[in-house]
Amino acid sequence: LGFWLSRTLQVPLVASWHTNLHEFAARRLEKLLGFIPEGPRRASSQFADRTSLDAVLWFYAKAEVCLAPNRELIELVGQGTGRPTFLMQRGVDTLLFSPERREPGDRPFTCGFVGRLQAEKNVRFLVDLERALLGAGVRNFRFLIVGDGGEKEWLQQNLQHAEFPGVLKGEELARAYANMDVFVFPSFTDTFGNVILEAMASGVPAVVTTGGGPKFLVESGVTGFIAADDAAFSASVIHLAEDRDLRDRMGVLARRNALSRSWDLAFEQVYEAYRCCLSGRRKALAGVC
Repeated sequence: LGFWLSRTLQVPLVASWHTNLHEFAARRLEKLLGFIPEGPRRASSQFADRTSLDAVLWFYAKAEVCLAPNRELIELVGQGTGRPTFLMQRGVDTLLFSPERREPGDRPFTCGFVGRLQAEKNVRFLVDLERALLGAGVRNFRFLIVGDGGEKEWLQQNLQHAEFPGVLKGEELARAYANMDVFVFPSFTDTFGNVILEAMASGVPAVVTTGGGPKFLVESGVTGFIAADDAAFSASVIHLAEDRDLRDRMGVLARRNALSRSWDLAFEQVYEAYRCCLSGRRKALAGVC
């Protein structure tokens, strides 16, 4: 509809990339084909990834200018469409999401997750993480899993130490973040990771993977950890469970980092892309603003 309107009204089109649909397609198809051998299942998943990506890039190439939420996607979209592609980051409400909302009193070491409970979020890894914590002798812990989705029932059946408050919003969500000790985000497919910023603004260090956009939000060893693989992910969480001083220091620095990520700055980046688009199609197509 947006493409049709831009052509009908003869105005330039800006397209913003929000979701890695090709990766979603691959992971969901691989889950659906769980009953066939690994080789054909993996080949089908890779085919879905390639063809979906080609289709999405064909569509985005219809725009004069594109926006993408991290450096990797700027390169992917820019090369795949031949269009000038600008950074489109996001801000965080540091008044709503704040360490001041943490409730007093002792509680188990809390590993938090917020998001859709779907296959593309790699949430089944949380069961492996729980086993790793127990194997390391960590006993007084819990998972606080905020959200809903198709994987919720499986997680409820397979996690021993987990609470599922469902979908939370506003101050309830802010309190949930503030009462976490570490934010765990095992997804490889997220393009940005708003929840990472919300956790950091709440004074909570984050452990993320090397896939997708969240790794650009975390300074490994400072505001959390970027884990190269599953073993490193579990080891990072165990380290934080055993070292309260470390997670407190990281929480302070995470909050400080979030305070520098205002919505004003995020919108300025987007405005720059629109300035480029409005400066003339010929300049935009040449990548000169």
